[in-house]
Amino acid sequence: MARIDTEVLIVGGGIAGLCAAQAFGRAGYQTLVVSPRPPVIAGDADGSDLRSTAFLQPAKQLFEEIGLWESLAPEAMPLNVLRVVDTVGWPPRVRDSRDFHASDVGQRSFGWNLLNWRVLAGLSAALEGNDRVTQRYGAGFASMVARQSGALVRLSDGTSVRAELVVGADGRDSAVREAAGIAAHTIHYGQKTLAFVVSHPKPHASISTEIYNEGGPFTLVPLPDLDGEPASAVVWMNPGPRAEELATMEVGAFEARMSERSCYILGPLKLRSERRLWPIVGRRAERLTSQRVALMAEAAHVIPPIGAQGLNTSMGDLILLRDLALMAGRAGLGNEKMLAEYDRTRGADIRRRVAAIDIFNRVTRSPNPQVQMLRLMGMKAVHDLGGLRQMVMRAGMGQ
Repeated sequence: MARIDTEVLIVGGGIAGLCAAQAFGRAGYQTLVVSPRPPVIAGDADGSDLRSTAFLQPAKQLFEEIGLWESLAPEAMPLNVLRVVDTVGWPPRVRDSRDFHASDVGQRSFGWNLLNWRVLAGLSAALEGNDRVTQRYGAGFASMVARQSGALVRLSDGTSVRAELVVGADGRDSAVREAAGIAAHTIHYGQKTLAFVVSHPKPHASISTEIYNEGGPFTLVPLPDLDGEPASAVVWMNPGPRAEELATMEVGAFEARMSERSCYILGPLKLRSERRLWPIVGRRAERLTSQRVALMAEAAHVIPPIGAQGLNTSMGDLILLRDLALMAGRAGLGNEKMLAEYDRTRGADIRRRVAAIDIFNRVTRSPNPQVQMLRLMGMKAVHDLGGLRQMVMRAGMGQ
């Protein structure tokens, strides 16, 4: 049986896992990242992730520190304004809207929007040039024995890995979390989201637009032009059966329906990619650590795609975990003190964010007219009360 010794073992080959591998490698730690499948780094390939992520200021700073931002910057679209639109009925009727400007909190942009598959492509290229990182695809996590002296992990191909720190970044059904005996609380919303790319005749002007109606938001997030036309990534949340119906609808009918749902804010929308369907759940691990193990990203928390909280919360996990590792040094990497601080600090922030997005999702998706009126009043209050607006905006940006 093959044996590998490493300082940090990252389990998971998604954006969070590969970011963690690059971050720990750049911090000087010998790092191994494992995943059953290699990342899909072409938008038209089977299994590509057509969602986009608005990476907020802390995530951009992390990308700069780990040598990733320079390659991503040409494809990144700045988000300078968040427009929230409240609608009711069908076809949707706009009741009111509010614009939230990054300049209100002293920033030029809230964040930068990137297609997820492009981020994976950038990460793959960066990792190839990181001599502290070894990538091993085609082998997944099988089992683990963790002791005070270190963790011994067996992979699905029979390889044995000894590590000082095991980072579980292996998704919402995390095998690392299960092996560590950490339970997770799950909220089922009965919703699914469609993710796809559109073009439109009107320019988006670097404005990210969230259009609320029953079932969940329809969000248009700016992208660079496609073939000379303005383009946006769309995240459209609906009750599960409705989302499945939309996913298989004939293209012409789908374009008409999504244009109606968007209230033609950017004009008629034209579908420019496949439609990908994702289930919406909320999930939070009861704790983030066990002996020699730290959970991050969806292994630790799953948040509905509202307010760019999902991957940005994951980047918050990584920033703290890397910083704690640097403070601990090699002698303290993965020890009880380091992991206790990670669990205490990140656990508190995650609990607040999961609870806030849970309430927000329940209110904004409700068909109840009284709850819809509450949604409208809340939007106005958050925007129109300057101190509250700045507090909410800073919290949403991870500050």
